[in-house]
Amino acid sequence: MDKSILHKYTVRQEGEPAGSNVLDLEITDDLGCFGWLRGIRDRCVMLELRKKGGNCLAVGYGWIDRISYDPSIGIELSVSGRPIRIKGQGLNAEVRPTVRLFEGLTRHRIPWIREASQADMMEAKEGTCLVEAIEW
Repeated sequence: MDKSILHKYTVRQEGEPAGSNVLDLEITDDLGCFGWLRGIRDRCVMLELRKKGGNCLAVGYGWIDRISYDPSIGIELSVSGRPIRIKGQGLNAEVRPTVRLFEGLTRHRIPWIREASQADMMEAKEGTCLVEAIEW
């Protein structure tokens, strides 16, 4: 049976996580604590922040006034004057060649960031990019 292109990209297939579609899975790499858009010219409209407990917040990249990184504090986003803090280790570590969380945020390449689970934190190697907490 031949399926339409609309059906292919909008209907969740068996085994896919809820809230995703085929298009998301094809253009975004899951790098553990954050996603990365594959296409060189691709840019995100919004950044989704995911807490361990299930709470999520999405902010428009257009509303981010400033992004700063201090290894002792973490990454701080100023969204319409309100701070959002991302705490952890290796937040500007190279996850793979030319891929870093902080730099990806400045280039609108990060569609989501998630807090690491307790198991992820225990297994993380020194220098690995690991998001321990997101505060808003």
